[in-house]
Amino acid sequence: MTDPARPASAPTMAGGWCWFSQVEVLERGRAPVTMPAAELDAASLARLTARRSLGGLEFDRPKIMGILNVTPDSFSDGGRFLRPEAALMQARQMAAGADLIDVGGESTRPGAVEVAEAEEIARTAPVIAALREGGLDCPLSIDTRKAGVARAALAAGAGIVNDVSALGFDDRMAAMLATAASPVILMHAQGDPATMQADPHYDDVLLDVFDFLAARVAVAEAAGIARTRIAVDPGIGFGKSLQHNLTLLNRLSLFHDLGLPVLLGASRKRFIGTLGAGAEASRRMPGSLAVALAGVAQGMQMIRVHDVAETRQALSLWLAVTKGVPE
Repeated sequence: MTDPARPASAPTMAGGWCWFSQVEVLERGRAPVTMPAAELDAASLARLTARRSLGGLEFDRPKIMGILNVTPDSFSDGGRFLRPEAALMQARQMAAGADLIDVGGESTRPGAVEVAEAEEIARTAPVIAALREGGLDCPLSIDTRKAGVARAALAAGAGIVNDVSALGFDDRMAAMLATAASPVILMHAQGDPATMQADPHYDDVLLDVFDFLAARVAVAEAAGIARTRIAVDPGIGFGKSLQHNLTLLNRLSLFHDLGLPVLLGASRKRFIGTLGAGAEASRRMPGSLAVALAGVAQGMQMIRVHDVAETRQALSLWLAVTKGVPE
């Protein structure tokens, strides 16, 4: 909740901008039920209320992750920022509103084919190095499934690894991250990009995605990655139908129960075009803003977006109106 009529006893969600007075209990094979927050056990309450941080970012307010694709085939902006000079110009523009910039050299759009590790390094490491050499001090993350790409990006100046396979694609990734002491974002996906939209199926999409992320967090911890260096992403659009996406978005707050920062990446996704009268990717900004603000209203700590300036303005106004004072 974000309503100003807040009960004095209502706990604060994750040290942020939302509060709650009741919780919804989800179990397989049973209809959801609600219970007062006052009846929560101490461990559950601590998980839901503990402050979140990742790689130096504090989530007392939502953070914006700007997308910088240095690929020829990304679904929305493929080919626009392949050259380091073009990437630097775009990054400088995004840095005015972004808290973090996510650099990716392999498209993971539906139907995309794998890029060789050497090619992905050649696309991303020089761009990250150019951003740092150009004086950009905004935090950078590398969007990759491959340990070699992540290692080169970290050496070039990135600080966080955003792995859409949740350490499942490259069996070297977990050990590399543990050695590098790098924060990581673990995302849920069903299948690989080439086939993930071929009739995805779940028994219960909410609990299936939640259980998957909990299991991958456990794998990361077992490999030596501290829980304080982990965030999660439910993976909107990755092996999900329209209804799967809407079910996840409707109850995103479930993922706070992992006790970790949660990233929402829905910007310009296909379902926005489907519900938005067939709008092509470049015309999905209004729908992307609507989904981003709906996520922030459920306490999502990071919003991954293409349209940084527009999202910053929308988020600033949302926070000002919600709090009743200007930001």
